[in-house]
Amino acid sequence: MDRIEQLREKRAKIHAGGGQKNIEAQHRKGKLTARERLNLLFDEGTFVELDTFVRHRSTDFGMDKKEIPGEGVVTGYGRVYGRMVYAFAQDFTVQGGSLGEYHAEKIVKVQESALTNGCPVIGLLDSGGARIQEGVNSLNGFAKIFYGNTISSGVIPQISAIMGPCAGGAVYSPAITDFIFMVDKTSNMFITGPDVIKTVTGEEVTAQELGGAAIHNEKSGVAHFITKDDESCIEEIKRLLSFLPSSNLEKPPVYLCTDDINRVAYELNTIIPDNPNKAYDMYDIIKAIVDDGHIMDVQSRYAPNIITCFGRVNGKTIGIIANQPKYLAGCLDINASDKAARFIRRCDAFNIPLLTLADVPGFLPGTDQEYGGIIRHGAKMLYAYSEATVPKISIVTRKAYGGAYIAMCSKGLGADLAYAWPTAEIAVMGAEGAANIIFKKEIEASENPEETRKAKIAEYREKFSGPYKAAEMGYVDDIIEPCESRIRVVNALDILEGKRQSLPSKKHGNIPL
Repeated sequence: MDRIEQLREKRAKIHAGGGQKNIEAQHRKGKLTARERLNLLFDEGTFVELDTFVRHRSTDFGMDKKEIPGEGVVTGYGRVYGRMVYAFAQDFTVQGGSLGEYHAEKIVKVQESALTNGCPVIGLLDSGGARIQEGVNSLNGFAKIFYGNTISSGVIPQISAIMGPCAGGAVYSPAITDFIFMVDKTSNMFITGPDVIKTVTGEEVTAQELGGAAIHNEKSGVAHFITKDDESCIEEIKRLLSFLPSSNLEKPPVYLCTDDINRVAYELNTIIPDNPNKAYDMYDIIKAIVDDGHIMDVQSRYAPNIITCFGRVNGKTIGIIANQPKYLAGCLDINASDKAARFIRRCDAFNIPLLTLADVPGFLPGTDQEYGGIIRHGAKMLYAYSEATVPKISIVTRKAYGGAYIAMCSKGLGADLAYAWPTAEIAVMGAEGAANIIFKKEIEASENPEETRKAKIAEYREKFSGPYKAAEMGYVDDIIEPCESRIRVVNALDILEGKRQSLPSKKHGNIPL
């Protein structure tokens, strides 16, 4: 009986983390503790902790006399909405959540177990960085975690939540994972902190200005979601998991569909403005197609000229990529290309069909884009769509010009079913630019050049810009009434349910990174 009491005492001491004083300090910052976060994540009573009693072996700098409960990280597995999930949560109340050799070993064990058993892995990061007393051992620990992230990539979903500081080499683990959540005002990520930057460059910047949640969701594109607090962050993680399979060997879970699969969305018949240069909200189209209008936006604040989101159609997960005419007229630029390409590859890795809604006047022109490598970045989208073997459905709603038409999953790029609305304009370029080139001599020789130009623009638009020429050539499978879009997508997903496509045998492709 004494031994059982001893076990309970030891476990209770470890569960107390850094002690009440440190726990209260954590709460004052608006943050939950590692165990509180895990309790919110997992279904009640299902979490099983691993490696509770692991202890470091460092002896330098007085470390042999220092107790670090749980090595500053809580690891284990449990169920989230009934599905098995692995997780680790860094404990900032213990030595600032610093990562040492055995802290890393606990995380690596969770990674390996999740990979072996085909389960998602979630990392809740809140750490001051490497445990400098352990020197190169802590650096090697980071390296092993990065390696585990990479080997697991595309096999199991990996989700990172930055719920406090994450600096230096520590940032590369979440960067390799599939999704990154950040908590507004209490989390930050950066390679070099404000103090180092001030010393090296003289620039003064706060931690939030340098790498806060808003910065990484709006400017850098490093993060995918921003939440107001720890509780809402955990809820959003759970919501994201509902759209994903447990591994690449499964399909995402199917939910009961309460929305009529034969619903006719009449409002779509009038959504495209008569003026081809006038904007409309692409979200209205997306929400009219998906079940009950519910979507989960990914990187909603970054490159808003393109939309990447999850939704469900007939209870099944789909990934949606769509131009947003409200921003930059829906042009593709460097950031939009990167955002879309990564989303496409995530969906393909995890057996999620793709729906592409195109209204794109082209790639964004300008020296900034050309010097920044728009050719290379745009090629990522072409590569990602071509490589994807999941069902691919595309709908052109309005403009689809030139290379951008191709990049938005044209038939030639592998769309299984390509549709167009009667309002679609599929051409090498807009009618105005094309007419100015093709009919230049006629316009210049005319007695009334402006009237002739207008007539030639109308002639070109009638002959080449509508959807019918593309349909005649078989590049569009059908021209549909906008209100039938949901019905067509439902039917397309049904017919493509059994799609099987294999790529040539190779070690891996060479995406234009």
